[in-house]
Amino acid sequence: MSHSKHVIAPSVLAADFANLNKDIQMINESEADWFHIDIMDGMFVPNISFGFPVMQAISRHARKPLDVHLMIVDPDRYLQTCKDSGAEIITVHYEACTHLHRTLAAIKELGCKAGVALNPHTPTHLLKDIVQDIDLVCLMSVNPGFGGQKFIQHTYHKIAELRAMAAGINDALMIEIDGGVTLENAGRLLKTGADVLVAGSFVFNSATPLDTIKALKEVDPSRQEI
Repeated sequence: MSHSKHVIAPSVLAADFANLNKDIQMINESEADWFHIDIMDGMFVPNISFGFPVMQAISRHARKPLDVHLMIVDPDRYLQTCKDSGAEIITVHYEACTHLHRTLAAIKELGCKAGVALNPHTPTHLLKDIVQDIDLVCLMSVNPGFGGQKFIQHTYHKIAELRAMAAGINDALMIEIDGGVTLENAGRLLKTGADVLVAGSFVFNSATPLDTIKALKEVDPSRQEI
């Protein structure tokens, strides 16, 4: 990737919902780049997070882009609402979109960056015919729905496959890793070709979230063995 530094996107799913403004201000003051926001419907994933009114409230206080991950069935119905609620990046699940090309075009027409998320069991080759139209691919490195889960090792292989697939066709493609990211695997993820690291419980459950974000931001993949 041409951009020099990787992106850190703390996941608001792991924040204190009863004290959101405190955690939003913490992210604003941190070295994080984006807010990662998971919208869940209890159908596509076995959990319900928060909806657009809460996201709108976050947007009013956030001073960094909202990276919105729609873990919902039929995301097309909510693209406009998502944009209106402050999204700069909208990511939909491959598994939830019957007409993915049309959905991505609709996201771009709203003036947002268009992302596609893949569940752990979904192979990367399914994006081959559309990789040129995607701004970001979010690889789920845990089974989606709940925070604090164990990282799935096969993710490294998928990053390498995606990088190879996009080479020469979409070199600006950003690869985002969502789930189980820690300081132990961050270097290898970046070295393998990831650009964006989503971190939830690892940040919010740490004693000093600001320091944890700073440490993730300062990981140097060039010093990493694979």
